[in-house]
Amino acid sequence: MQHPAVPELAHNTTRPIHWLATAAALAAVIAGSSFLQPDPANAAQPGSRPSGKTAAAAPAPAPDAAGVTYPITCGSVKPVVKKKASGDLDGDGAPETVAVVHCAAGSGTPPDGVYVVTRATGGKPRVVATLVDPKDRQNVSDFAVRAGVITATLHGYSSPDVPSCCPDLKDEAKWQWKDGTFARSTPAGAHSV
Repeated sequence: MQHPAVPELAHNTTRPIHWLATAAALAAVIAGSSFLQPDPANAAQPGSRPSGKTAAAAPAPAPDAAGVTYPITCGSVKPVVKKKASGDLDGDGAPETVAVVHCAAGSGTPPDGVYVVTRATGGKPRVVATLVDPKDRQNVSDFAVRAGVITATLHGYSSPDVPSCCPDLKDEAKWQWKDGTFARSTPAGAHSV
């Protein structure tokens, strides 16, 4: 016969007093929990309002880049929004939209313009800044708006003799709202590819 590692316990048989002590402890826990309740939940279903409280106004949507007249001359074709991104650029709590726009050419590489669009007091979106003018013959890639900063990679040409298909200059650009204007924090000037 093998001896147990732990000696026999004196209370290995349950008696009515054990059941009574367990029931009393459980009753005390249940009674105590009725006094210690968590705070009432504040969540609400979408579209519902808690009684006595007014819902905060939803932030205005970013301006639609499609319904804007851009300062770009396209002749008989229309301007096309190539890329767009939104964010609060000037810290007023309302989002602006930055649009990369070019003329809808059937072939070739039309130059891009980069424009900042805001919603006017009347609600109609309008262009408030031109960051890249199509007259500068540049194309935009790696375009983003993050934390109030606009970044883009600009591809350009070292001379009018360089074919439009093959830009030979590359420049990283970054703009941020400072002192009432969009300031370019990376120096203008192209670097060869």
